[in-house]
Amino acid sequence: MSTVMLNSTPISIGGRFPRAGETAHSFMLVDTQLQDVALSKFWGLRKLIAVVPSLDAAIGLTIARKLESVGYELENTVIMTVSVDTPYALSRIGDAEGFRKIQLMSTLRGRDFHKDYGVMITDIPLSGLMTTALFVLDTDDTVLYSELVSDLNSEPSYQSALEKLAPPLIHKAEISLPQDE
Repeated sequence: MSTVMLNSTPISIGGRFPRAGETAHSFMLVDTQLQDVALSKFWGLRKLIAVVPSLDAAIGLTIARKLESVGYELENTVIMTVSVDTPYALSRIGDAEGFRKIQLMSTLRGRDFHKDYGVMITDIPLSGLMTTALFVLDTDDTVLYSELVSDLNSEPSYQSALEKLAPPLIHKAEISLPQDE
């Protein structure tokens, strides 16, 4: 069991967190059109997977916006933001934000994701939500990078993840992330 912080209060996190070098656990999530989406759908593509408590939470929307902007610079890469939000809420947010590069995914029918990716909040009143995390998988689903963000309301290390996706590009010039407004 892991622990993250929320407003200086420890929050217990259950499940098994994937580490670099391991094969990512398969999953079945739900997209904004209520379609089941398996990890295997993205075989042959690199994956950048952000887990957030909710896109209706400020931290979730901030992460999604930053990954959307980065998505235009990445080739052969699918970017997913995973939350417990309903597909209807994800669709509403995606339309309002004009997201085109990230895929918004719900754990509506994929609750095993919480445990399999070690992001399950177990403490009441937040149990059922997921903590903030970031994963990079290669084309055959090997974990290249995994970060369990230490504070529920903090952003992950985008640059560390991006270095795993595009080392030659990163060494020449850093990918610029949009600044907070």
